[in-house]
Amino acid sequence: MTVDLSSWRRAPFTGAGLTYDCFEKGQGPGVVLIPEIPGLSPEVAEFGEHLVNEGFTVVIPSPFGTPGRPATMGYTLGTVARLCVSKEFRSFAVNAERPITKYLRAVARDLAARTPGRGVGVIGMCFTGGFALAAAVEDVVNAPVLSQPSVPFPVSARMRRDPGLSQEEFEVVKERTRTDGLCVLGLRFSGDRAAPPERFNTLRTHLGDAFEVIELDSSPGNPDGYAKGAHAVLTAEVRDNPPNSAFKARARTVEFLKEHLTATA
Repeated sequence: MTVDLSSWRRAPFTGAGLTYDCFEKGQGPGVVLIPEIPGLSPEVAEFGEHLVNEGFTVVIPSPFGTPGRPATMGYTLGTVARLCVSKEFRSFAVNAERPITKYLRAVARDLAARTPGRGVGVIGMCFTGGFALAAAVEDVVNAPVLSQPSVPFPVSARMRRDPGLSQEEFEVVKERTRTDGLCVLGLRFSGDRAAPPERFNTLRTHLGDAFEVIELDSSPGNPDGYAKGAHAVLTAEVRDNPPNSAFKARARTVEFLKEHLTATA
């Protein structure tokens, strides 16, 4: 897959003491799309284009990786190695407030101030999946989407149960679900060990009906033919001919965003 980012507006954005380039395109309600590892790959850009075509103003921050570079095993592993020791991401920390999420809240505030609709959506995927939930501490974030959230890396039982944000942040999110009508969408493959079921169980326990879950069957012999290691719900695993369950999950994600961001909804 090739990608042309030249049609996207690229500019540095500074927030919470951090500066990264952001790519922006589209019109309509705002959506912050946070790349998955290894970065703003052609697959992430294609998903961004899909959201633009669905009527959103999309901002893609680029906090790691090389924008437009295709994912390879070496490139991916190198990015993971760098992120593991980065203080902005705190990949192994439990009950942690991560500096990158403060930056994402600043991006969300800026986008909400200049786009129509009821606040903005934030989509995190893989390494960044849980960052969307932490961004929902900001009251302009009205549609957080957690696709295969993988941080903290699930190398212990405690890490697998951790929701991916600090207890203080989690309390704010829980309160918003009770008083502000906040809803959260979570997606994962049933056999995905990187985004463990224990994490979703924690979110279900604390968020209740405010947490909508889409779990795609990746068990042996599954009807869509997903491999055992199927992981990227909204990008790499989407097939449209014929439409598979990942295609339908992406369609539901768009519906979720429209339901919670459209001013007349």
